[in-house]
Amino acid sequence: MPITVIIPTLLGSLTNQQQRIAIEGVKVSEVIERMEQQYPGIRAKLIFDGNAYRFINIYVNDNDIRLRDGLATSLQDGDIVTILPAAAGN
Repeated sequence: MPITVIIPTLLGSLTNQQQRIAIEGVKVSEVIERMEQQYPGIRAKLIFDGNAYRFINIYVNDNDIRLRDGLATSLQDGDIVTILPAAAGN
């Protein structure tokens, strides 16, 4: 079973408006690299200088990767990776 990546509407133009992508990978960084191969330009929207942008939140099964191993967070078949732009409020 592949990993399911949930894509925010903000990045839909890069994924042909797909909101869910099935992709293989054993780490978050590998999933992003494989997404880059299929959807050029997506990596630049997510990663800078080897880390996820501060304003991009990436979750694996509802767990923030910043509280785990960052982009090196391990994945298992069937995991769900959710990419969310950070929201600011008053």
